[in-house]
Amino acid sequence: MTFYDDIYPFYSLQRTSFIFSGRLLTIILVFLVLAVSLLLILPGIRGKSRLFWMFRIIISLFIGVVIVALNFTNDWAEAKMTTNATYKSFSNAVVNAEIGLHVGLYGINVTLKGNPVVQFNETIDYNEMFSWHDTIEKQYEEALEKGLPNPILYIAEKFTLSSPCGLIFQYRYSGRYASATLWTAFCCWMLANILFSMPVILYAGYMMMATAAFIFFSMASFSTIMNVPQCVFSIGTDSFETTYSHSFWLALATGVLCTVIGILVVMLNCTMPEKMKEAFSVGVDSDEDEDASYGEGYLNTVFLDGVTVSPLTPKKVLAVSW
Repeated sequence: MTFYDDIYPFYSLQRTSFIFSGRLLTIILVFLVLAVSLLLILPGIRGKSRLFWMFRIIISLFIGVVIVALNFTNDWAEAKMTTNATYKSFSNAVVNAEIGLHVGLYGINVTLKGNPVVQFNETIDYNEMFSWHDTIEKQYEEALEKGLPNPILYIAEKFTLSSPCGLIFQYRYSGRYASATLWTAFCCWMLANILFSMPVILYAGYMMMATAAFIFFSMASFSTIMNVPQCVFSIGTDSFETTYSHSFWLALATGVLCTVIGILVVMLNCTMPEKMKEAFSVGVDSDEDEDASYGEGYLNTVFLDGVTVSPLTPKKVLAVSW
C-alpha cells in the first residue's frame, strides 16, 4: 500500500463514523417498520380514538427505541479539544487537529480530525473503537502495530490495565451495570404495553414507573465514573476531561417521560376507571350492548292474528295471551 488515494499503511478499509453505527441503523429501521405497521390500522379506528391511538403508538415506540439504542451509543460522556500535537512516533511533525473521546457502555471511540483535514500530504481523519468485550491490551497492541497517531495511542493507553489512572475498571463495570438495568427497563416497557391491552391499566401504570426507575438506575450506575479521581488527558499544551453527553441526557428525558405517563395513568385510573377502560378499549361492560339489543321491535301482524302483545319494554319478557 501507499500513502496515495487516501489509503494509509495497514488500513484495508476506511473506518465508519461512530455516529451512524450499523447497530443503531438496524434498531431504528426495525422500530420504523413497527411504527408504520401499527399506524396502518389507524384508518380503521373511528372518532377521537384515532388521534389517541396515534399518540399512544408513537410515544410507546419512541420510549422503546430509545431504551434499546442507548445500549449501543457511544456518547454517554465525551470530551473534545482542538490543539497542536505530535502526529506520529519518531517524528517531529506537529499537526493541528480536533481530538475527541466518546464513552459508551461497551467501549470508547477516539477520533482525530485534522484542521484542515489534509496535512503533510495525508488525510487526517481517524476514528478508532476500543471495546470492553475484548482485552483492551490486545487492541492497544494492534493500534501500535498499525502505527496510529500519537493522540489516539495516548488516550487508549489510559484505559489499559497497566495505566496508573485505572479508568478501565470503573468504566467497564459502570457500563455493564448500566446496560443490564437498561435491558431490564426494556422488559418492563414490553410488559407495560401488554398490560395496557388488558383490563389491568393500573398495573400498566406501575410498570411504566418501573421502566423509569430502571432507566434512572442505569444513569446512576454510569454516573459512578465521575466519583473516581478524574484522569486529566494532556495532549500538547492543552488538556480535557469527560463530561455527560447526549445519550445521558436523552436517558434522563425518557425516564422523566415514563414517570409522567405512569403517574398520570395511576391517578386517572383511580379517579375515573371506567373512562380509562373506555379510552384504552379494554374491559368494556356488556350491559350497554344488552340495553341496545332491546330497542324498537317490529312484529309481523300476519302471523299474530288474534294475539295480544303487551308494550315492549327493555329487559322485560313479552307477555303474550291467546
